[in-house]
Amino acid sequence: MSQKNKIAVVALGGNAVSPKGEKDTIPNQFKHTRESLFAVKHLIELGYDLVITHGNGPQVGNALLRTELTAEQTPILPLGICVADIQGGMGYMIQQSLQNLLRQENIHREVVTVITQVVVNKDDPEVKNPTKFIGQYYDKSKVKQLMERFGWKIHQTSSGEWRRVVPSPVPKSIVESTAIKDLLSSGKIVIAAGGGGIPVYFLENENLEGLDAVVDKDLASAVLGCEIGAQELFILTDVEGVALNYGRPNETWIKKLDVNEAKRLYKEGHFPPGSMGPKITAAINFLESGGECVIITSIEAIKKTLAGKGGTTITK
Repeated sequence: MSQKNKIAVVALGGNAVSPKGEKDTIPNQFKHTRESLFAVKHLIELGYDLVITHGNGPQVGNALLRTELTAEQTPILPLGICVADIQGGMGYMIQQSLQNLLRQENIHREVVTVITQVVVNKDDPEVKNPTKFIGQYYDKSKVKQLMERFGWKIHQTSSGEWRRVVPSPVPKSIVESTAIKDLLSSGKIVIAAGGGGIPVYFLENENLEGLDAVVDKDLASAVLGCEIGAQELFILTDVEGVALNYGRPNETWIKKLDVNEAKRLYKEGHFPPGSMGPKITAAINFLESGGECVIITSIEAIKKTLAGKGGTTITK
């Protein structure tokens, strides 16, 4: 890592690897992983030192379904283990795909994946009253049986379907942030905090213990960015930027915001919790903790966004 290079965290959405409406096979996941690295390659060419984070929503849903279907034959896997497994699997896909791309472009950079733990508060209100929907959709007639069999909490969604809910506590710090910073210092490109990281908390004896929960990927990326001294955070999603009244006739796209405007719009309820809300919260947290710039855009629009012709840029 050169002293003049900017450090950036690039947060890839889980749907970038497993788009909706397509059969979620491993070959398809590899295909979309390779496509998603177009934006990463462009940032490497611009001289950034990078940490890549990624979502895991579709993938963790698949893992939970496998656990459910094989419950009679194999041990039930805790959610933290599922997240850890997917960090390894998706990290492998991103790592190998990026290694191949860099080799083809004659760019000599090593890529490593770090299994990442994220410290949360075990007394976070989310732990007693979980709100994060996860996994499969269930018929109402099966809900009671599933709750009794697995000890799950299952709630009705806004669309009237039934789905498991789990805690999504606020991330406080990244256990491996010093190691990630050291890897960046030696010129490595790092893949970390996959799926928001594995939620853990400290026991009274200061040992770490896992928590059956998930952490929002964008919020964790903001915390990681602050701890490694990143100047910029790129949140790559399936829309080109941030909009007011998204999907309505009076939809208005926002090109630039400062952090105070972002806070005002958030408080006014313009960014729903299930979509853009966590991304805006992550942007505010990052900028108020020392970051310089947050860019929210799609993978396809990264070039024109950096040229000032697309996306949404949020600054101090």
